[in-house]
Amino acid sequence: MSEHDDDPGPELLGRWRAAARDAGADEAPTLTEAGAGLLSRWREPHRRYHTVRHLAAVLDVVDAHAGLADRPDLVRLAAWCHDAVYDPRAAGDANERDSAELAGTLLAGLGVPAGAVAEVRRLVLLTAGHTVEAGDRDGALLCDADLAVLAGPPEEYDRYAAAIRREYAHVPEPDFRAGRARVLRGLLALPTLYRLPTLTARWEHPARTNLHRELSTLPTLPQH
Repeated sequence: MSEHDDDPGPELLGRWRAAARDAGADEAPTLTEAGAGLLSRWREPHRRYHTVRHLAAVLDVVDAHAGLADRPDLVRLAAWCHDAVYDPRAAGDANERDSAELAGTLLAGLGVPAGAVAEVRRLVLLTAGHTVEAGDRDGALLCDADLAVLAGPPEEYDRYAAAIRREYAHVPEPDFRAGRARVLRGLLALPTLYRLPTLTARWEHPARTNLHRELSTLPTLPQH
């Protein structure tokens, strides 16, 4: 099965329309067109992990725990937009910044109120470092949902890690391993991977176990 098999995109369009309407978007044919345009981005052929299946998984977590958020409609829209721009060759947080810019333009064009648009942009930018301020329930839910894959069973986690490697196929193996180790150390350095108590209790330990297990297969970086 390829990364793009069993694409849940058609089912997701209804969820996109509902979230956008809840956020104040105009009901118009352009609403469906905008969702279809986002799905086309999530289906880009260079994606191996950041596919429509990742989008669906994030939305499923948001839906399952929507009661923990203040504005779950905006969290859903941020989930749709958070990896809408994804170029593995981009530096730093360029993908998140470009995704936030796209979200702002797209949602404003659909009639979403300016305050809601600004909040979706803010939420998308949080996914660059997954650092969330205390009391930010919407940011916590989005970031926890985005990192949910880390807490999966070992075989599921290994599929995720292998898909990430395929997205970075252009990077030589030594460079990838060193870079990946830095990413894993950055995640492990977070005070907590998950912020919402319900999800922390379920996911923190298995996620850290998976991260340490993958890190053990990578070279130790020299200390500076």
